[in-house]
Amino acid sequence: MNREKFQLQQYSIDAIIGKIQANDFVIPEIQRPFVWKKVQVRDLIDSLYRGYPTGYIITWKNPDIKTKDGELSRGRNILIDGQQRITALMTALARVEVMDSDFNKIRIKIAYNPIEHKLEVQDASHLRDKRWIPDISELFVPSFDSYTFISKYVESNPEVNPSDISQSITQIQEIRNRQIGVIELDNSLDIEEVNSIFT
Repeated sequence: MNREKFQLQQYSIDAIIGKIQANDFVIPEIQRPFVWKKVQVRDLIDSLYRGYPTGYIITWKNPDIKTKDGELSRGRNILIDGQQRITALMTALARVEVMDSDFNKIRIKIAYNPIEHKLEVQDASHLRDKRWIPDISELFVPSFDSYTFISKYVESNPEVNPSDISQSITQIQEIRNRQIGVIELDNSLDIEEVNSIFT
């Protein structure tokens, strides 16, 4: 009887971003560039915000696979499926630039209205309207000071209740604790089997 050739793990969004930043999750050279539309990035963040499921990520630990930067993976976790979601998280929350279809480096910024609990792809109107936080990544930097931020927000929007804004900021920051399932493929699998799983 064949044994299962994968393990299922749960990681928080924070942990996944940490693994990408530590270069523990790497992208193989067979993967495609970032192709999601900006609204799809917003939709992913909105799903996480609302606590909806966002699918699984598949990784494979293999020391002999060439990664997108041309190096060997050397035992790190190769991202087999989930590149678009991972890239969306990195650009929206961790301020990482992505390559668009014209090969320009851009950041996809997601704006948040903490009064109406709405998320949108940032445009010029979000920069003008003081009710909107133009880039949610500001709320996810380690040095974020909620007291100072909320004080400035209420100063610009005197009609709002500071306690409501504080709760709303906490809600959006809960994204970092949302769990994503990671299917870790057995390192005994060969490239043909992994390609078959990806397909």
